[in-house]
Amino acid sequence: MLFIFSNATFAQEDLIINTYNRPSTSLSGNWNYIVDPYENGYYNYRHEPFDLQATPSKSAFFTNSKQESPSELLEYDFDSMDTIAVPGDWNTQKEKLFYYEGTVWYKKSFDYVFMEKQNRLFLYFEASNYKTEVYLNGKKLGTHVGGFTPFNFEVTNLIKDTNNYLVVKVDNKRSKEGVPTLSTDWWNYGGLTRDVKLVETSPTFVQDYFIQLDNYNSNKIKGYVTLNGEDKATKNIQIYIPELNIRKNIVTNINGKATFEIISKDIKFWSTKNPYLYTVHIKTDEENITDQIGFRSIKTKGKQILLNNTPIYLKGISIHEESPITHGRGSTLEDAKTLLNWAKELGCNYVRLAHYPHNEHMVRLADKMGILVWEENPVYWTIAWDNASTYANAENQLAEVINRDKNRASVIIWSMANETPTSPSRNQFLTKLATYTRAKDPTRLISAALEQSDYNGNKFVRTINDPFADVVDILSFNQYIGWYDGLPEKCSQISWVIEQDKPVLISEFGAGAKQGFHGDKNTRWTEEFQENLYVETLKMLENIEQLQGFSPWILVDFRSPRRVLPKIQDGWNRKGLISEDGKKKKAFFVLQNFYNNKN
Repeated sequence: MLFIFSNATFAQEDLIINTYNRPSTSLSGNWNYIVDPYENGYYNYRHEPFDLQATPSKSAFFTNSKQESPSELLEYDFDSMDTIAVPGDWNTQKEKLFYYEGTVWYKKSFDYVFMEKQNRLFLYFEASNYKTEVYLNGKKLGTHVGGFTPFNFEVTNLIKDTNNYLVVKVDNKRSKEGVPTLSTDWWNYGGLTRDVKLVETSPTFVQDYFIQLDNYNSNKIKGYVTLNGEDKATKNIQIYIPELNIRKNIVTNINGKATFEIISKDIKFWSTKNPYLYTVHIKTDEENITDQIGFRSIKTKGKQILLNNTPIYLKGISIHEESPITHGRGSTLEDAKTLLNWAKELGCNYVRLAHYPHNEHMVRLADKMGILVWEENPVYWTIAWDNASTYANAENQLAEVINRDKNRASVIIWSMANETPTSPSRNQFLTKLATYTRAKDPTRLISAALEQSDYNGNKFVRTINDPFADVVDILSFNQYIGWYDGLPEKCSQISWVIEQDKPVLISEFGAGAKQGFHGDKNTRWTEEFQENLYVETLKMLENIEQLQGFSPWILVDFRSPRRVLPKIQDGWNRKGLISEDGKKKKAFFVLQNFYNNKN
């Protein structure tokens, strides 16, 4: 594939899915690093990139050069530099880098011996924020743009048995044309924030597959398998599901792709109450790839959301990808377990993963725990709607998260955007994204946090007057009556008229509170204020006829450089129901009680 972002053209390889269950070698651990705010290791003094030179200068950091004589001038040495843990963000690991936005170079040396001489090897990044340039043994592999989605490069012909060196340039500077753009309300964690690993495959291997229940025939499993390799045409593939006694033999076409349909009347459906996962094998003569897949349908009918053709009310909460353990970017299974167990304790059957794709542990664990998931593309606030490279970037990030998670039963909603002001260019941008998403994955629902307005000029009656509402399957919007709009008592004065015959999810509501700060219910930042707002908001929202659930903002306090009020915020968004050190606020129990009494 070829993409153009910010006037830079580069090749990007197709994503290998389900690296979660494939043989792999993690490169996690301590890496040497160099902080390079002037990008001295990337450009010469005339600002020309070293990696465009036929013979790159030894001054280029990606050459990992060493001084060959005492008289040689060389102004860096990776092996003498400090180390930093991968995966992890640099902001919370190194105090001097807490607010740093710019370039950091990483270097990892390693040995590697193939399991089979004829096999192939791929370097796989789970995520790196934000623009990443990758070099192995002095050769550039490629560039990736986007901070929350996976990417990979083949390194079969570059790898050596010993003394390989991987150099990665990571730049987390925000840009107007970026996705997200300059302004956000979360921390811009930089670095190799998720695992980096080597994935070894057979010469012809299973690159991709999509195996899901047909939304309109609960006895039909359908999908496709795609192979990668010189010998990919007319290859036999078997879809094997032992528990259903299914062995489906298919044959690839000239492009290495094979589609299939399987009829079975014995399928146990995945649900929030019984999150049943089948072990599915995709077998070729060279490989046996396994995955844990649940089969369920998700669709809408009028104002209802139907899970397996049965109406379901989504009792949710929004979550940022921050670690309750390290208070930096979350990346581990332990982080995911803590966050999703808190959501379960709250009474949730649903979570909104805001405002970008979270790590794969979250959706894999949600599959096991029976928690429905909203996944979101980081099209946030004010994007450069008329910029072609911005759209290409947004579409690419969306494609990468869909590719990674399209076999996860828990994932039911792809969100296109959050709080984006309406305009003709914005509407066209989002509609194009939605059309692309439906073509790529017709089995899930599409939504976005839409714009709302007064109804017929009445400031006490609200409605959704957003052209994108005609495109989405679920109407969602964020509302902060009682926090940014009056006091909690105002909730009793507001009603809603929503004319579209579609289900409504309130994607956000909430109020800030400093855990342990107490006072009367009209004193801002107290737990009592937040508690009262939840009481009043829940009563108000219950009067929306099409309401089918909500995901209040937010489960846990999270870092944001926008939030500077001393002794209250101190760099944290305080709308969490749980403090950053794991202590529950009074509003937690209000919502918990509501969910426990909601069918």
